[in-house]
Amino acid sequence: MESSMARIGFIGLGNMGSGMAANLAKAGHDVRAYDLSSDALNRAKAAGCLPTDSAAAAATEAEVIVTMLPAGRHVAQVYEEALFSAAAPGTLLIDCSTIDVATARAVAESAAGKGLVAVDAPVSGGIAAANAGTLTFMVGGSDTAFERAEPVLAAMGKAVIHAGANGAGQAAKICNNMLLGATMVATCEAFLLAEKLGLAADKFFDIASVSSGQSWSMTSYCPVPGVGPETPADRDYQGGFAAALMLKDLKLAQEAALGAGAQTPMGTRAAELYQAFADAGHAGLDFSGIIRMLDQKPA
Repeated sequence: MESSMARIGFIGLGNMGSGMAANLAKAGHDVRAYDLSSDALNRAKAAGCLPTDSAAAAATEAEVIVTMLPAGRHVAQVYEEALFSAAAPGTLLIDCSTIDVATARAVAESAAGKGLVAVDAPVSGGIAAANAGTLTFMVGGSDTAFERAEPVLAAMGKAVIHAGANGAGQAAKICNNMLLGATMVATCEAFLLAEKLGLAADKFFDIASVSSGQSWSMTSYCPVPGVGPETPADRDYQGGFAAALMLKDLKLAQEAALGAGAQTPMGTRAAELYQAFADAGHAGLDFSGIIRMLDQKPA
């Protein structure tokens, strides 16, 4: 277990990382932060972090290094070019990015070869949860590595779950989000069909939310405005989880399925539909906004 007041290097202060680093500082950790954006560094400083001028500087003398980066290639690059040379032996590396399983396993293996300890810990919950410290972390790594990572992650989230060996956190994340993407499309289809059959959206919600068609997409994230709890649908599909991010996760799932020889016909179709939605200029809208595309014409 890490000491209650650890020195933590944090690399990647984007929409998710900024709130996560702020919560680590709020919990009393000594956070040395780095990002390519000077605006992000200024925000981190205001939140109680100490800005640094490079990833290596953030990693120097850190007990724990957290990365939150866009893709596997960025994680591999930062590990190879900065962390492996700057981090002291025994340092714990926590990658919270959502990346492909193969890269997660490869960087963990390389880290072990350098005397470092690595876990993959992708998140669920989005920007609001990152800011509020209520993320869910799904963690891949050894039992001892998980034990060290858990208190650090707990400062940024409400649930920290050990998924298995290195790469298992990423596997859990992409399987979960493939299920979410496909379920949201089906939920949108059902509401649109109900409407065309003369069934009011609120009545269909009242029935389906307590029947066998119930899902998180229905009860917690309804794609129809004015129905159920407040969701991005009530804000013209602004905020929430961008369709571009859902598409990224669906592509990662398809890549993993291809490598594993798994059949994912629903996941494949969901990826095609979100690709079309993004290509039509809606990549920035919440992923539930795909209901608009499905309402326009057969896809």
